[in-house]
Amino acid sequence: MKTILVAEYRNGKTLAGHGELSAFAALVGAESAMFLVGNKNDLPAYEGTIYLADVDHFGEFNPDVHKQLLLEVIAGEQPDLVVFSHSSYGWDLAPRIALALQAAQVSEVVAVQGDSLVIPFCNGKLRRAVRSLSGTTVVTLQAGAFTALETPAASPTVVEITTDVSGKITFNGYEAAEQGGVDLSKSQIIVSAGRGIGKPEAMAMIADLAGALGGDFGASRPVVDAGWAEHNRQVGTTGQTVAPKLYVACGISGAIQHLAGMKKAEFVVAVNTDKDAPIGELADVLVVADLKQFVPILTEKLRAL
Repeated sequence: MKTILVAEYRNGKTLAGHGELSAFAALVGAESAMFLVGNKNDLPAYEGTIYLADVDHFGEFNPDVHKQLLLEVIAGEQPDLVVFSHSSYGWDLAPRIALALQAAQVSEVVAVQGDSLVIPFCNGKLRRAVRSLSGTTVVTLQAGAFTALETPAASPTVVEITTDVSGKITFNGYEAAEQGGVDLSKSQIIVSAGRGIGKPEAMAMIADLAGALGGDFGASRPVVDAGWAEHNRQVGTTGQTVAPKLYVACGISGAIQHLAGMKKAEFVVAVNTDKDAPIGELADVLVVADLKQFVPILTEKLRAL
């Protein structure tokens, strides 16, 4: 099996996500080469061939041009898998490549099961294993699902590539998202609510516990989507990435999108009625209890200290 790993370059540097792409290739036992529109002075540590297009000439975002560059690499390598990160760049370019190749696309892969790829569905509550029927398959990987490999000692072999294609899009730069409310990335203690809290009124209970601990409260995506908490409280791949000293997950099952946003926490306490919830694999302490009973009692005990 052969893979093409599509690395990303943003704001003048190569993004670290390429390590997760390499980990995926190793997991499926595939030979790999890497594609990058970047700078030869900022190459990822990689043991293999990097097909490099000059970012100063082709731009950090130019979908028509990047598509053509990658298609030419694919034509030469004939890979079984073309692998992107499940990011804004991957969301944009992966379906363009799949359409051009008339290939299947499997998005948001979180695990490998035999010769199948595992993807979430039902808003991340369930998972299913799928297999592609096309010769080449385009894949996007959920951030945080595959642990990056240690940096290899060897340097890559660089093959410089170019194309005469010119795109119709002019890239002017990046615009930072407007910051509002609390910046959870700076919080040392976070208590987060998941769909298991049951109703919007229960958010007050979560905020009370966060206050008793001297921290801030956060939320999973389903809670934010339901309108129970503001988006600036969301933890996960589509919210904030946090690294507190203590993270208390209340009623959070542990979808990979949420885990990717909080897995750098130093100590994790999870409160869940399901002892087999995925969050338990990451938690240092798993409290199997009804959070509506446990959280108020814990808050009362903390305030009494």
